[in-house]
Amino acid sequence: MFDGFELTRCEGDGAQLRVRYGGSGPAVLLLHGHPRTHATWHRVAPLLVTAGYTVVCPDLRGYGESDKPPTDRQHRPYSKRAMAGDCLAVMRRLGHERFTVVGHDRGAYVATRLALDHPEAVSAVSVLDAVPIGEALRRCDATFAASWWHWFFLGQTDKPAERVINADPDAWYRATPEQMGAEAYEDYRRAIHDPATVHAMCEDYRAGLGIDREHDDTDRRDGRRIGCPLQVLWATRDDMADLYGDVLSVWRDWAGNRLAGGPIDSGHHIAEEAPEELVTALCGFWQSP
Repeated sequence: MFDGFELTRCEGDGAQLRVRYGGSGPAVLLLHGHPRTHATWHRVAPLLVTAGYTVVCPDLRGYGESDKPPTDRQHRPYSKRAMAGDCLAVMRRLGHERFTVVGHDRGAYVATRLALDHPEAVSAVSVLDAVPIGEALRRCDATFAASWWHWFFLGQTDKPAERVINADPDAWYRATPEQMGAEAYEDYRRAIHDPATVHAMCEDYRAGLGIDREHDDTDRRDGRRIGCPLQVLWATRDDMADLYGDVLSVWRDWAGNRLAGGPIDSGHHIAEEAPEELVTALCGFWQSP
């Protein structure tokens, strides 16, 4: 897994992250979703290196083997703004002042927050299976609540989800080594069996329902957009199209000078299920005029 890559720990902006990196050429930052670790990219990262890129894959703060800082009443340490600050600090420590970001699921919210808060650093953003948190909650209806009920369950504090998940993490988080690859599966399984990681992942969702939505809503009210080229990709065997119809239309108010994207024949975990198709779509977007 990740043949030829370096594995290290790197100081972020208040949290130390486990980071895997390799290759040469323009830098690409790959941000995983819930409940994965950076290992979810193990089929994609080597393909990007072969295509001529330097690839950096961190565990987001709270996930995998990255630090899990104490939280507060507003869950600010697990806001996407805090996670984006970590990623920016890591990239600069590795010598990358400007780079492309790819984010899947929760990582997509970190990627877009990075582009919104630090436009000088981000040359392009590719979002996988996500719309902005503020948009998702603003458009929330019975269909969304029924399909994405875990957002609201994981976000509770009075009746915390941690007790339920920790009782049987394998039953709650269902994945297989056949889908993920044996080494990536073991990395993921170590994470979900760590109660501190489970708590941090719930904090991610608690921040999502509060402070992250506030940040998104403030940006929307102020007319702030993602100024760099924005690509949106979604899995045909997930529910993005069912929820939003024209997924790109949800992003139009957030996009600046260029918006493109489309579906990929895959389930939700595109990097694991359709790595070649994903890399083709990513490189085609980055390399087009």
